[in-house]
Amino acid sequence: MDLRTAATRVPDPDAVEFIRFCYRRRRVGWPELYDEMCAVAARGLFRGLVADDLAAHGIGFSLFDTPALAALSTSVVVEEQAARRPMTVVIAPVTEEVEVESVSAIPGSVEPVVEVVVRPSVESSPRSDAHVRFVAVPAGA
Repeated sequence: MDLRTAATRVPDPDAVEFIRFCYRRRRVGWPELYDEMCAVAARGLFRGLVADDLAAHGIGFSLFDTPALAALSTSVVVEEQAARRPMTVVIAPVTEEVEVESVSAIPGSVEPVVEVVVRPSVESSPRSDAHVRFVAVPAGA
């Protein structure tokens, strides 16, 4: 099978989820990821599906199915890595309050509800004036 034709087909969503499941178990590249997929399929760790069941979803472990599996795995790994890239975080003090009228969610209510919306200021301020609150977040989030 040619990699160009293997990459043009629309993959089965379960096949993509299987590869994603295996990649999240061990964040490794192609040869090691293939080993992980074989181990998961042998034990039925993904939704109880074994290698024969996965073949119905387009996941084949034979020598002839390897190019298609490698192409699909590469695209899934690239998506997963892009989702885990770090983002830029800006901590800015809250300095301005704006009143906004919104429609009430209560049926039969005719009075508008006034909400206070707080906008952060992007201007720099002395560190002693800024109130910062740190929150613990799990490492995988």
